[in-house]
Amino acid sequence: MLPTIAREGDAVVMIDQRRLPAQELYVRCKTAPEVARAIKTMVIRGAPAIGVAAAFGLALGMRRSAATGTQRFAAEFQKHCDLMASTRPTAVNLFWAIERMKRSLAAGVQAGESVDQIKDRLDREADRIHDEDVAGCRAMGAFGAEVVPADARILTHCNAGALATAGYGTALGVIRGAVEQGKRVAVFADETRPFLQGARLTAWELVRDGIETTVITDNMSGALMRQKKVDLVVVGADRIAANGDTANKIGTYGVAVLAREHKIPFYVAAPLSTIDLKTRDGDHIPIEERNAREVTHIGGSQMAPAGALVWNPAFDVTPHEYIAGIITERGIFRAPYVDSLKSAFEEPAPVAK
Repeated sequence: MLPTIAREGDAVVMIDQRRLPAQELYVRCKTAPEVARAIKTMVIRGAPAIGVAAAFGLALGMRRSAATGTQRFAAEFQKHCDLMASTRPTAVNLFWAIERMKRSLAAGVQAGESVDQIKDRLDREADRIHDEDVAGCRAMGAFGAEVVPADARILTHCNAGALATAGYGTALGVIRGAVEQGKRVAVFADETRPFLQGARLTAWELVRDGIETTVITDNMSGALMRQKKVDLVVVGADRIAANGDTANKIGTYGVAVLAREHKIPFYVAAPLSTIDLKTRDGDHIPIEERNAREVTHIGGSQMAPAGALVWNPAFDVTPHEYIAGIITERGIFRAPYVDSLKSAFEEPAPVAK
């Protein structure tokens, strides 16, 4: 399995996704602020992976804490939580992971545990978040493989693979699940401007797996669909609202509109931690805006004139009516999403121990 992120001794180690595919380098973060900086600068990206990184970062930060009393320990923990929460506003998995870590700490305090015992508890909870993500992606892949034809041409946007999770992937997990079931799959990977996650990361992952992959620029998908060369679209998500509206990497909405026009099924693959029932619809999802340089430059080369204004939202929102189904680790949910997504959470949530 591609080692996206792991804990090694007193460090959190993650592959530097900014350097792929040219270089496979790893970053060692030894403090919570270093993990937060890695999330903010996109050393690691993808909503599930961001959540795992935040959990590891909090556990790492508190493992290094010199606080001797639980009150001071909890106050320091909250500062680390605030730091993590400030990194990427759209990815709801980030806030989900922080809340899980908060519940774990609260359970330790309530049980009268010592600071060292609470540190161990936080370590275990972070490990569970990591392991659950990998297991959930594999389950998601098995469920999603059901909608993949025996001989399928799949278009995907951005990177929702092992690199965007703790391992295996969401949208790419569906592709991997179909391949493991013996289906023939060919993938078209949108390059995904401006950060090129499709060209740099998705293609890199799938080529490593021996899966046929064709990189196309973002403005080629319509022509491809018109030529009837796409059987279905599968993408990931950074936040799914209660009504099924889905925020994903900028450009996803355009792909969904084209898929609808050409009567091609458009699926979203994401863990339950990406579903935000507290957000009513897509209009209420916060959309991160990033540095203009990501648009004006490619690598070190300037592509736009100095003085030109730039709009650089990291995500857009696909309305729920464009989505054929939302694939999760508990099955595939379909419209009406207000009802089906709510039912996904009827089983008890994991209890911190």
